[in-house]
Amino acid sequence: MGTQRLFIIAPSLAHLMRKERGGERVREGYFPDQPQRGTYVQVEETRSNLILEVGESAAPDEQADLPLAHAQTLLAVSQGQVEYVRTKLSISSHEIQALHFVRPGALDLVVIAGAPEDGQDVPPLPWFGPEVSIEPAYQRRRLALDGVPDAPEVDATNAAFNSLLDLLEDRLTTWPQPHESTGSDEPAVSASPLPDALGPMPETEADQEGDDLGIEDAVIRELARALQPRERG
Repeated sequence: MGTQRLFIIAPSLAHLMRKERGGERVREGYFPDQPQRGTYVQVEETRSNLILEVGESAAPDEQADLPLAHAQTLLAVSQGQVEYVRTKLSISSHEIQALHFVRPGALDLVVIAGAPEDGQDVPPLPWFGPEVSIEPAYQRRRLALDGVPDAPEVDATNAAFNSLLDLLEDRLTTWPQPHESTGSDEPAVSASPLPDALGPMPETEADQEGDDLGIEDAVIRELARALQPRERG
């Protein structure tokens, strides 16, 4: 079974996603924790469900459809609730869900749904903030029952905006991989010698500096000779 990776994102980026792609409002009501399982009701715009969480088990969560009236009754008696706007995006086979929480407090998260457990083929995108996948406080159950934790602020950089715009404007067809660093922003230069047919290698700045110093030394020596007193015959 795949896992979900969870990241905090900047509110301005979340706002841009909702403006460009819209979103679906979701309400969830959670009931008290039970050993190895939990129960909550979920009300979306077109359906409502009662969902049984199976904890650390590899089995998927079980869910049953509910009439809206029954779901709203369960929401009213639940121990804690969350309400958020969910915006779905995708890159190739990977689904991204941006969650803008309005209840119990303001928080913006992004979820990579169904990410492989090792996560090696889905490195964080430039607009992702800190990863909180293994922090229980950011799971929806804990948000509903315990409230919103003190989340770190995330800056919206130019690189983050450009990366998100590439996604929103459908310029990303595959998940970008991290570039191998060469220690410089400039491309690495091959150390192989150029063929003779291309002519002599151009002088480097160091070579030119060495030649200039050699010429300067020769001029100084000639001036020194000229200034020496001539021997009388």
